[in-house]
Amino acid sequence: MPPPPAPAPALASRRARRDRSRPRSVEVDVVVVGAGQAGLSTAYHLHRTGLVPVGSAGWERARGTYVVLDDNPRAGGAWQHRWRSLTMADAHRVHDLPGMPLTIVDGAEPAADAVPYYFAQYEEAFGLNVQRPVRVERVERAEGNEGDDPRFVVTTRHVEHPDEVVVWSARGVVNASGTWGKPFWPAYPGRATFQGRQLHTRDFRSAQELADGHVVVVGGGTSAVQLLLQVAQVTTTTWVTRRPPVWTDEELTPELGRDAVGRVEERVRAGLAPGSVVSVTGLPLTPAYRAGIDAGVLRARPMFTRIVPEGVEWEPGAGGLGGPWGDDGAGPGGWVDGPSSVAARTILWATGFRASLDHLAPLGLRGPGGGIAMDGTQVVAEPRVQLVGYGPSASTIGANRAGREAARRLRSALGW
Repeated sequence: MPPPPAPAPALASRRARRDRSRPRSVEVDVVVVGAGQAGLSTAYHLHRTGLVPVGSAGWERARGTYVVLDDNPRAGGAWQHRWRSLTMADAHRVHDLPGMPLTIVDGAEPAADAVPYYFAQYEEAFGLNVQRPVRVERVERAEGNEGDDPRFVVTTRHVEHPDEVVVWSARGVVNASGTWGKPFWPAYPGRATFQGRQLHTRDFRSAQELADGHVVVVGGGTSAVQLLLQVAQVTTTTWVTRRPPVWTDEELTPELGRDAVGRVEERVRAGLAPGSVVSVTGLPLTPAYRAGIDAGVLRARPMFTRIVPEGVEWEPGAGGLGGPWGDDGAGPGGWVDGPSSVAARTILWATGFRASLDHLAPLGLRGPGGGIAMDGTQVVAEPRVQLVGYGPSASTIGANRAGREAARRLRSALGW
């Protein structure tokens, strides 16, 4: 596979002010934050509406412009940071970006290579001119933000050259910053006393690095299951989950997918924090997962009560609940029993991520429920802000649809 195109440097715009005593300021119509699946899909659809990406020939004279800002060193979104043992055959299906199909010849190729290469080719093919590595520090309303052309102020800083600050003045913002930058670490009694190793899914690199002792894997999603199967090849493991794992033999049809997405959408419409799609769809009973169940690796225990310096402990009697099969006969269900304490060298927290939205805090979008009330991709309280890859669109196919919807909604909100 040839190397991907070199990333575009952060823009030194001719539209920028030349006063060296203050940050450069650039006017655009739309700022897109993030260049993962959702951000690239949005850029594609913005381009189709007639907006021109910053950096293209003649963009300064274009009637409408947009810019995509990404804090990663190269194309690929969060995929470039995934563990090397995650292959394209094992990864969740990576949906084609609009206008350019994804072709994978070798299912054994690491997703951390294949997807970034695809994204890089996509950026080049459509001339998206993604600016990287640039971190968005905050988004706020411009002073005197009223009248016919209210604007947002988007303050950014170059990741490798922190003194380089650019302020973007935009009429609309599409946030596609994803979740990888905000791993969720649940609070548990005694966590600070543990004398072994603690790491999050985000930090996992290879099972071999954890081969020096027993590993407790925390989490009920597909990442936990995939990592358990890998780690169990080099050491002993214990799997703990907050809820009994739900296995399903049912194929994830478009109808079931829409139902799952619909349930998550109900939450974000109500202003609640998005739930997990896996909690709705269940875990698929693939041949590899069946083998893991039969081997005893994918047999979960309930969450431990506390962490102690040498491992984890349960209250007496907090053993297995339910039988070896779920009530509906679809697959193994319930928890299994076990000792009241387990000694461990490593606790691996496969506990998911939260949306990376801290830079939007100055806009005051969160409601009392802890989430942001949404109507599709549009923030109810601020129609000129679109969230893609958030809630129901936090999947590769959902992100594509969200990009199209965000471009359409912005076109209406901004009166193009």
